[in-house]
This record gives sequence, C-alpha cells and structure tokens, in this order.
Amino acid sequence: MEMENLADGEDSHMLNGSVSESLNTDRMTLDEGYEPEEAAIPEQEEFLPHVPNQKTHFTDFEGKTSFGMSVFNLSNAIMGSGILGLAYAMSNTGIILFVFLLIAIAVLSSYSIHLLLKCSGVVGIRAYEQLGQRAFGSGGKILAALIITMHNVGAMSSYLYIIKSELPLVIQTFLGLSRNTGDWYLNGNVLIIIVTISLIFPLTLMKHLGYLGYTSGFSLTCMVFFLCSVIYKKTVISCPLNTTMTHPVYTNGHNTTEGDISGTFEDMCIAKLFTVNSQTAYSIPIVAFAFVCHPEVLPIYTELRRATKSRMQNVANVSIFAMFVMYLMTAMFGYLTFYGQVEPEMLHTYSNVDPLDKLMLCVRLAVLVAVTLTVPVVLFPIRRAIQQLLCPGQDFRWWRHIVIATCLLTVVNILVIFVPNIKDIFGVIGATSAPSLIFILPSIFYIRIVPNEKEALTSRPKIQAALFASLGFVFMVMSLSFIIVDWVTTGKSNVGGH
Repeated sequence: MEMENLADGEDSHMLNGSVSESLNTDRMTLDEGYEPEEAAIPEQEEFLPHVPNQKTHFTDFEGKTSFGMSVFNLSNAIMGSGILGLAYAMSNTGIILFVFLLIAIAVLSSYSIHLLLKCSGVVGIRAYEQLGQRAFGSGGKILAALIITMHNVGAMSSYLYIIKSELPLVIQTFLGLSRNTGDWYLNGNVLIIIVTISLIFPLTLMKHLGYLGYTSGFSLTCMVFFLCSVIYKKTVISCPLNTTMTHPVYTNGHNTTEGDISGTFEDMCIAKLFTVNSQTAYSIPIVAFAFVCHPEVLPIYTELRRATKSRMQNVANVSIFAMFVMYLMTAMFGYLTFYGQVEPEMLHTYSNVDPLDKLMLCVRLAVLVAVTLTVPVVLFPIRRAIQQLLCPGQDFRWWRHIVIATCLLTVVNILVIFVPNIKDIFGVIGATSAPSLIFILPSIFYIRIVPNEKEALTSRPKIQAALFASLGFVFMVMSLSFIIVDWVTTGKSNVGGH
C-alpha cells in the first residue's frame, strides 16, 4: 500500500513537472513573439489536451474582465472627440450619404476586427505588434508600433485640447464672470497640467486595462447625457438662430466673418439629403477616425474572461453597434438643429445661442469628464507598443510602467501647450492612421499569418482581405489628395479630431 502511494506521488510529481515545463515553454514562446514550427494550436483547444482540467493561457495571467466591462472599455475606445464633429460631417455630405458612410465604416470595422481575431487565434498572440513581427519580422513589428503610437498620441492630444479650450469656459461660467480675467485658474495650459497630474496620471498607473471598465462606463454615461441634451435642444432651438454673433463663425468649414451675420442664415435651414462640396472630403476621415479602436481590441481580448474569438467578436459587434446608434442620433439631431450653421465642434454652436445656458454648461462638463476618463484607455496600447519595441518578453516592472506613462503624458501636454494649431496634423493622422489600422494592417497580417495550407492565396477569404487592403490604400490616397488640394486652394483646413 505504501509502495502504491509512493508510486502515485512520483507519477503526480512527474506529471506536474511536465505541465509546468510545458506551460513555461508556451509562455516563453508567446512572449518572444514567435511560435514553434509545429502546427498552430486552435484557440478552442487546450495546450495540454491530455491533462483534463488544464486551462488555456495566452498571457501571464488569466483574463478576469467580464463581457459587460469589456464592452464598456471597447465602446469607450471607439467613442472619442470625433462625436462632436459628426453633425458637421453630415452638413457637408447630406443625410443619405452620411448614413451610408456611417454604416459602411461600422461594418468594415467589424470585419477588420474579425481578421485580427482570426490571426490571433491562429498563432496564439494577443498583441498587435507581435502580429506584425509574426507577419513581416521586426519591420512589421516596428511599423505596427509606430502607427499605433501616431494614432493614439493624436487622439490623446485631441482630448487634452478639448480640456484646454472648454474647461476655462466652464469655470468662468460657474464663477459668473463675463470674460476671462487672465487668472491662473482660467488658463487652459495650467488646467490641463492640473487635470493630467490629479486625474489622468493615477488612472494610467492601473496594471490591467480591465480595471478601467468602471471609469469607461461612467464616461459612456456622460456621453449618453450629451446625446439626450442634443435631442432635447432640437425641440427648443429655432432656425435660423435668433441671435447676433459678434465673433468668428464657420460657414462650410471656413472662418468667414465677424459681426452681425444672423441675416445670412435664412437660406440655410433646409435639411439636405445629398450634397458635395469642398469640405466633403474631410467628412470621410472624420467618420473613419471615429470608429478606430483596433489597437485596444487585442489588449481587451487578453483580459476578457473565458476568452474565445466568437466571444470577443460579440464584444466588438455590440460596442460598434452601440456607438453607431449614438453617432447617428448625435449627428442627425445636431444637424437638424443647426443645419448649415453647425460648426466643426458642435458645442461651440450651442454657445452661439446662449453662452450661459445651464444645461449646455452641464453637457460641457460631462464631455470634459468623458474625454478625461478616455485618455488612460488610449494610453495603454501606446505603452504596450513601446514595451514591445524596447523590452519584448521581459517581466512586468512597476518602474518601467510608470516611466513610460510619465513620458507619454509629458510629450502630449507639451504638444497641446506649444503647438498653436494642430487641426492640420489631425487631418493627416486621420487620413493615414485610420485606414492603416482599419483596412491595411489587419488584411496583410491575415494574408501572411494564416497558413496557405489552411487557406490558399486564391481562396475567397484571402481575396477579400486583399481587396480590403486595396480599399484602404485608395481611401488613404484620396483623403490625402483632397486635403492637400484644399490646403492649396483655401490655405487652411478644418478637420475634427477623433
């Protein structure tokens, strides 16, 4: 009896040792961004099928974020400051063309996430940069990291620009001041530094993205309040605006005049179903930029509880559909309130009607809270991209985690403070990073990573992916061409941020 127990103990010890060694080998393989030469293990299967209760581990920790929290995080990553420019985009495309663009970009974004998840499932990698390395070596890894960094730095800058421009107005109204007195607490540059240190920086120190699901949910609640206010204001604001403006306004995207211009709006209160003008080219990057969330997809997938491709695809579909509804309603009611008078930043249009409106003051405050809580979610993929470039495969270190966040926030604050006009930069980023992240990178990764033995180059899925990448190149070339032509002909551009 004792001999049997001893034998059982030795067998158990050897089995446990084998399991531990196999898991360590798998973990090292995934961390280093490459796979062994054997056939890839399907995601639904276990790494060690001969061990009954062995769970699949793609990372150093098991995902613990619920489905709902993952939806909040991804929805918050999708929704950005671009929602403030959608009514302006509709005014320059017409209702029919705008709805077509919105549906098309939403469907294409869902398809590109499907390509990313399928690549991830084939190789067992849940990092965008590692997919680039697997597809094209170190060059692909660097390219993916640079595009993610460029896009997210632009998005973070747009959020901080909103804080810089809107927060002084909110404080000024709360204090009952008729004008900016020049005090430090009305200085936008000072305020963004205070907000960054006191609110944004502590949230960026979270170790796991899933913990930000609570702040993401609150951020989305703020934007729902913004949408409800836009719908309500449609019922109380008449067109043309019953106001006299004594500050510059935008007509068709251009700063046209100063002084009393209320009389020029009489012919602008007609909803257009389809229109094309010089600013229509900017509407496409605005809509595309508003749906970019792809750098955040794989980190959220990593931390999803009971993660499978189908479960994560459902997270993406629910998030995209929810944001599609919010975008469409915001654009529709905002446009039908101001028609041709809507400005690129919709909150400014409401301030033309009544600068002291308490409801819109609360809306401004809600938008400020929303964009403030979104910055940490956007920062996570940038930090991960930098870590993949500088120290791939290394264990987590708090000092590195904190230093990267500090450097990123410092760079973005300097950019927002010292660059006087960053709209043209956002235009170029929106016309380059958005098609790269939505169309091009997921498609070429899919073509390179999925084995030809499983799907031949002439198979329908890979032909679709190739056409999808081609569409991205066409989109990029057209957008940049139209933007450059507008710069040459008008001397300025007006593009909303993400």
